[in-house]
Amino acid sequence: MSDYKVSKYLNFALSGLVSFSCFAKAENHQKPNVLFFAVDDLKPILGCYGDKIIKTPNIDKLAKRSSVFRSNYCQQALSGPTRASIMTGMRPDYTKVYTLQTKMRDVNPDILSIPQYFISQGYSSQGIGKVYDPRCVDEFYDKASWSVPYNNDEEIDEKYLDPAFGLPALRGYQLPQTKELINKYKDEAIAKGLTGDKINDYVSKLIAPSVECADVTDNAYNDGVVALKSKKILEDLKKENKPFFFAVGFHKPHLPFISPKKYWDLYKREEMPLAEYQKVAVNSPLMAYNNFYELRYYSDIPPLGSFTDQTNGIGILPDEKQRELIHGYYAAISYMDAQVGIVLNALDSLGLADNTIIVLWGDHGWHLGDHGLWCKHTNFEQATHAPLIISAPKYKASATSSQTEFVDVFPTLCDLAGLKIPTHLDGQSLVPLMKNPIAKVKEFSVSQYPKYSLDFKGEKSKVTGAGDCMGYSIRNSRYRFTIWMNDNFRTSQVFDEKRLIASELYDYKVDPNETFNVVDDKKYAITRKEMYSQMLNYFETQRIKLNKGSK
Repeated sequence: MSDYKVSKYLNFALSGLVSFSCFAKAENHQKPNVLFFAVDDLKPILGCYGDKIIKTPNIDKLAKRSSVFRSNYCQQALSGPTRASIMTGMRPDYTKVYTLQTKMRDVNPDILSIPQYFISQGYSSQGIGKVYDPRCVDEFYDKASWSVPYNNDEEIDEKYLDPAFGLPALRGYQLPQTKELINKYKDEAIAKGLTGDKINDYVSKLIAPSVECADVTDNAYNDGVVALKSKKILEDLKKENKPFFFAVGFHKPHLPFISPKKYWDLYKREEMPLAEYQKVAVNSPLMAYNNFYELRYYSDIPPLGSFTDQTNGIGILPDEKQRELIHGYYAAISYMDAQVGIVLNALDSLGLADNTIIVLWGDHGWHLGDHGLWCKHTNFEQATHAPLIISAPKYKASATSSQTEFVDVFPTLCDLAGLKIPTHLDGQSLVPLMKNPIAKVKEFSVSQYPKYSLDFKGEKSKVTGAGDCMGYSIRNSRYRFTIWMNDNFRTSQVFDEKRLIASELYDYKVDPNETFNVVDDKKYAITRKEMYSQMLNYFETQRIKLNKGSK
């Protein structure tokens, strides 16, 4: 469906609300609410996903009344693009959001979001915390998505902040010695004539720890404030007696890994699991990797050479620092889990749980040393595999290993709420899997990531836009097949094999750590041919769809 048709459909729906407002009021009490949890950088290391170390009692409790999608994948392992996809049900080649510098409605003014559509169906809609990436939407956090002004937590609501500790500094730090140094270096930056973001850049080079363990209360940090304010918002929503879509975004476990000491105390540093395989996969192209520039931003990360300077990925970070980072990541997840619990307990105590659809998702995975990698920014399993949990009234708890994607969330919520599913969406309803976990709604999931062309010495070519090379990756129940296309290829274009510069194939049944790219192994010739054909069919389907509205 073209953007014009989507806009026309939405306007029709909105006019319908005016015409049938009396009928809508009579039916409102029957519509289920939606509580929509977004979690930043959360990979599926949760108790309900089988992790034996992590402590996530609240999310695990939610899972006991939910459908857990164990083989769920994001569309692009970067916050802005993947959130644009889940919020609109459209893939990156439609949203055109590939970087953190692109605002979604600058390139797609009439794109339809989940909360925007629910507003047209008689819902109130509001959000708090990080739901969209704020760099990829307008100053109102996508004004069209919310029926009331967005609760911007970039400016912490001090009403819910623990006054004993004061406002967090810079990236959320609370340790007094860190805050003291931050203030010192800010004064230095100002004395040097620096202004705006350049002040924080100056400070961060001198004092920006990748982790913090402070003996403070939960609401000394941002996410604790978000949880308490969300509790109050739920109380107000109940009084409105109108179905609601309420999105709650938590920042942790995103870097820096900061959380109250009691969550660090849940784990022993020496028991933190280092990645089993910390080398580049044999026969894999260098463009498949990242330089974990996001982690390098922090002042306590030792000086490191370029990733491509490493012949095998070994020794990039000392084991001691790896364990500290993993410890901090686990602690931050447990801290976030406690905040989810506060909101869920409020939902229960208000008597809203029985008529509320609950969704919890982490926007993408996160490398914790595998392949010598950190952060996200790849098409590998640890970056693209992301948690998705959905609870709905009258649906029994279940777990499925069938392939799912974030673009499936929009049609699934419509299906569960009894709303017509917009026909232009890229995803499919997952309700069939909620009814029958061994069913299938698709053969594979698709992820993609833009990179700059690299020759096999690791030299960067001339670059354009988000990167002149795009890697498309399809994941089925056993294999991942990835191809890298150059010259700014997108699925809206006719496929040209001459633009294919590298391929990857991994067999997770025999090689779960992606140690060997078997794309040229004769034993996998049939698999490679089949998945290559699937990729071409996907490209052609997308090309027709993406160009349909432009004719």
